[in-house]
Amino acid sequence: MGPRKALLILGLMCMLGACFSQCGRHFLKKHRQCLDIYECGGIKEECQGNTLCLYTLGSYYCQCKDGFTNTKNKVYFKLGEERCRDINECYNNTVICGHKADCINLIGSYKCTCHSGYTNPTNNLKHCIDIDECEEAEMKKEDLCGIKGTCENINGSYWCMCPKGYTNYGNERTPCSELDCETFQANSRLAQSLEGLADILSMMRNSCLALSNPHIASEGKTDGEALLEKFLIATEAILSPGHLNHREEVSGFLQTVEESIRLIGPQLKDNGTEMETTEIDAKIAVQRGKTQPTGPILLTNENARLDTDWTTAAGTGTYPGFALAALLTYKNLEKFVNNSFEELKGHEKNGKNPSSFKISSKVVSVVVSNPSTQNLSSPVNITLRHLNETVESSEVEYICAHWNDRGAWSEEGCHQQQTNATHSVCTCELLSSFAVLMALYPMKHPFALILITKIGLNMSLLCLVLCILTFKFCRSIQGTRTTIHLHLCVCLFVADRIFLAGISKTEPVGGCRFVAAMLHIFFLGVFMWMLLEGVQLYRMVVLVFNATIRPLYLFIAGYGTPLVIVIISAIVNPKGYGTKEHCWLSLTDGFIWSFLGPVCCITFLNIFFFIITIWKLAQKFTSLNPDTSELNKIKAFTVTAIAQLCILGLTWVFGSFLFKKYIGTTVAAYIFTILNSLQGALIFVMHCLLSKQVREEYAYFLSCFCTPQKKRYSDFSSTNPSSSQSRGSQSGQHTGEFQI
Repeated sequence: MGPRKALLILGLMCMLGACFSQCGRHFLKKHRQCLDIYECGGIKEECQGNTLCLYTLGSYYCQCKDGFTNTKNKVYFKLGEERCRDINECYNNTVICGHKADCINLIGSYKCTCHSGYTNPTNNLKHCIDIDECEEAEMKKEDLCGIKGTCENINGSYWCMCPKGYTNYGNERTPCSELDCETFQANSRLAQSLEGLADILSMMRNSCLALSNPHIASEGKTDGEALLEKFLIATEAILSPGHLNHREEVSGFLQTVEESIRLIGPQLKDNGTEMETTEIDAKIAVQRGKTQPTGPILLTNENARLDTDWTTAAGTGTYPGFALAALLTYKNLEKFVNNSFEELKGHEKNGKNPSSFKISSKVVSVVVSNPSTQNLSSPVNITLRHLNETVESSEVEYICAHWNDRGAWSEEGCHQQQTNATHSVCTCELLSSFAVLMALYPMKHPFALILITKIGLNMSLLCLVLCILTFKFCRSIQGTRTTIHLHLCVCLFVADRIFLAGISKTEPVGGCRFVAAMLHIFFLGVFMWMLLEGVQLYRMVVLVFNATIRPLYLFIAGYGTPLVIVIISAIVNPKGYGTKEHCWLSLTDGFIWSFLGPVCCITFLNIFFFIITIWKLAQKFTSLNPDTSELNKIKAFTVTAIAQLCILGLTWVFGSFLFKKYIGTTVAAYIFTILNSLQGALIFVMHCLLSKQVREEYAYFLSCFCTPQKKRYSDFSSTNPSSSQSRGSQSGQHTGEFQI
């Protein structure tokens, strides 16, 4: 080999060495050697998630774990390709667990759960075997099918076979209960006299006999829902008008209803059943099971609500494995049982006996499977909605009562837990048919109150007549405030006179409404003239002294405003005038606020005017001579006006209580009567007797009828010729006010 060839071979070998010195992607160069990288371990694990990593020389592959599959159906794949997802074995193979178990998918796996009545003692996924409930119950000495029942094991369950006279109401896994079909006697005296009752009893007896005879084919039996519907329709004939005429018929009907529901309830398929006809609204709840049912029971409808629990409803277990609770609301039964109150006649309140009782709710029946309904383990709560009846001017008490076995309403075992205007909650230790009764205590005012009313109001009327004559004919005090006082007295006189003569004349209805409307107008007029007096004081002090208001404006405000309010009120609610016992505004639907609303507004406005007036007076007294006659005069005006407003306001504070039920109604009546009789006397004292000018006019008037006084007055006039001129000058000043 020549040197040239050797160099060529050496160069070629150097080139090949340089190429082989560069390692591939999956190799690592170390000590001039390329070492294979292990991708399936360490922090550089290439296969992640639900995968397995497979190592190869110079490479790797990923493979899904058992229970997972590649989204592209690849067995081997590398990083960056689709990952593994869970296989739903239950979906892909519906019989993977067999026919005795249910399949439940898990992440990467699945499990099988045996059906009820089967067990898996070996934890084999597909090995569910039947449970022999009858053998287990015998070993545990449990009475699975009742005393007379026979337990028969079947694949996945068991049956309770009942002998004749016993039944499990078609529920094979329910213990057998004894049936007493003789309860439904269609040939009884009551069934023959009450039309329709015999049909119900016959229907229930046939159903009972079918249940108690195991030889009758099951297809011949009527299911619970259909039987309930037939029963409720059959009751409509009895509840139609004119049928339930005697208490014995009512008691027999209610007892039949309760026994029928106890028979029908166990035959219902669902745990809750609702059914309604034109006469009855029925809600029934049932519970079935080996153990005693527990938990609350709440049955409710538009007119009633039942609150109890399953322990109370089931009782001592006469119906093993079964419990029933039903709420039946009769839509018109209260018309037939609005009597029989003799056992309530001794009911007293504040030492008074009620003059009458009325049914004030729908009648409801509560039925449970517990046979000891007269001695419940715990009381039940029954909420009843009051009927929409208006009772005015009477003391009212709501009483929880039940229909007893003597055919009368009784309070025994029931008491009222709470009540309001619309509902009463009754707590009862027994179960029957219930209703809320309303006891009426008419307000009979004592003779002393009637006497005070007549004497006080007549005295007030006399004082008001004197005031009217004084303000009309006493020339020296004529002015804006005198005009206001005159018409205030006129309104108060007319209102008191109508009140005294017609407040209790409720017949005829049209006349009573007219009296109420007149009282509304004139009592509002009194407050309007009071407001005008406050406005006049405000003008005198805040604006200018001796300010006057044109009479036309006074009349429009004093009489026009009350008239407009009454007209609007009469248009909105014409029946709001006049009640059953008083010719006054109705207390229902807020109609009384057509009077109290304006009165409150006027009172607040007057308080505002009086505060401003007193504040301005205080400023003027600090800046002027306190003896200034005008300031003293306005001060006196303000004091009398405030006193007058206080008396009038207090009167109607107590008057608003007079026509509605309150604990202190009699006390309010006395206070209202006394204050009302003081109004006329107060106005006469403040504006007439305490006025120097009015007293002089009275003296001059009396001198005309008393010769000695007239002579002395003439002598006084001759020595003081300016006296008459002084009186004339006082009136000629026309200040519009008078001085106290």
